[in-house]
Amino acid sequence: QVQLVESGGGLVQAGGSLRLSCAASGRTFSNYAMGWFRQAPGKEREFVAAISWGGGRTYYADSVKGRFTISRDNAKNTVYLQMNSLKPEDTAVYYCAADSNKDLSGSYRHSGGYDYWGQGTRVTVSS
Repeated sequence: QVQLVESGGGLVQAGGSLRLSCAASGRTFSNYAMGWFRQAPGKEREFVAAISWGGGRTYYADSVKGRFTISRDNAKNTVYLQMNSLKPEDTAVYYCAADSNKDLSGSYRHSGGYDYWGQGTRVTVSS
């Protein structure tokens, strides 16, 4: 089992920044690729970003590319999502997830490809 706890969400004005953190415990963190997803009210959960076990591979949704940065610190068992130039359409609950396919060679853009999930942290961007 891997337990994931997100933090860092909140209310921010459009154009502002937030950094989300996801702390992992349980099994060896570096055995997992990590992803961030989000779900806005009335919408399906969507892929935001993913990072391979060592950080060498990162992928982003087109909607956040150039604004968001995913990173990880395996010594701290934590993955981060730095979000800049936030827009009202970024408003959602953000979830981190762990994927045992640590090289991201599988369906990392699909939520079904992940093994463990956090409880989510809410991000609200006001216009």
